[in-house]
Amino acid sequence: MTVAVYSLTSFLHNEVMKRAQDEDFIKGIVAAAPGSNFLFPEGFEGYGQHEVDLIYVRTGGTEGLFKAAFPVLPEAPVRLLTSGDSNSLAASMEILSYLRKNGHEGEILHGSAEYIASKLAQDTLVEASAGVKLSTPLEKFDNVRAGVVGQPSDWLISSDVSAEDARENLGVELVNIPIQELIDYVLATAAYKGSDLRGFEGAEIIYDGLKKMVEEYRLSALTVRCFDLLGTVYNTGCLALARLNAEGIPASCEGDVPALLSMMVANRLTGVCGFQANPARINPESGEITFAHCTVPFNMLERYHYTTHFESGIGVAIKGDIPEGPVTILKIGPDAKTRVCFKGELLANLCEKNLCRTQIVVRCPEAIPYFFSEPIGNHHVITPGHWNI
Repeated sequence: MTVAVYSLTSFLHNEVMKRAQDEDFIKGIVAAAPGSNFLFPEGFEGYGQHEVDLIYVRTGGTEGLFKAAFPVLPEAPVRLLTSGDSNSLAASMEILSYLRKNGHEGEILHGSAEYIASKLAQDTLVEASAGVKLSTPLEKFDNVRAGVVGQPSDWLISSDVSAEDARENLGVELVNIPIQELIDYVLATAAYKGSDLRGFEGAEIIYDGLKKMVEEYRLSALTVRCFDLLGTVYNTGCLALARLNAEGIPASCEGDVPALLSMMVANRLTGVCGFQANPARINPESGEITFAHCTVPFNMLERYHYTTHFESGIGVAIKGDIPEGPVTILKIGPDAKTRVCFKGELLANLCEKNLCRTQIVVRCPEAIPYFFSEPIGNHHVITPGHWNI
């Protein structure tokens, strides 16, 4: 069997410097599939002409690269190979969501080397989680305003929300605010105070700028295109979002509006905005899912400490421990109506170097077919307790 492995790698993850075929992850799959001939083509030339064609999503931030290549791919289902590092799985989920949105079939191959090797020879896709998604009307908010500070990050290729859908389906008015307004405030304030932007002072000024926007624009919630802050004010929004969420002001990362709407619904129901996180690793055999992100509401934590942002290594991020016990996994779709809701059990908090800073393990076998076959984007929201949404 000939297996062609095409790779996608983002410049955001400089730690992935070696060739894909030299990674231990890929070597393990090759060793678990004796007799198979693995090829590692450059670009996408010849894609679809082998017995098995895989797109190895090596890192996060590759969604835009896939979107650019998508028009030249054949109509056959796309099989996305993912590892458990560098937001590979999260990016694959956003890509698969984009494929489904455009009427194209696909699946995610993820797990142990032996599990993935066993799936390579199977022609059928993983069975979709039919009936999981709900589209019954949600209770509307009372005409609240949610700020979108900058546009959604470029890699959120399946997470756009129309202002009409947000208003009609949830009673939320989306207010577009240029990210430059926040950048200008941070730079001017730091210059006036003589503050060091790269450390805790800079993170506090970002918080002050967002809190000022909440007041001036009369916002009940907001989302921030936070990666634009890295190269302009040399810090992140992680601390600011952790504080805002703890204050009861839902605030999401990366300009992700569906995640923000999910946090707003979670906060209304549970009193906690929830942990916006990427599924970073899934064990399909044990039913365990590792979620990770660099910010988390302070009022969800038993303990925490400050560290740096994962992808950039700069700024202030949060490494927090969330209490073990029952949790709910929630996501509202880009139509501001479709949603998924799973009940799981938080088993452990992790501290691994190749993941975003706050890391939790949730056991939820029922959610795995959904994540592998028809996820709603990459970010999901985890709240303490079991809830029906």
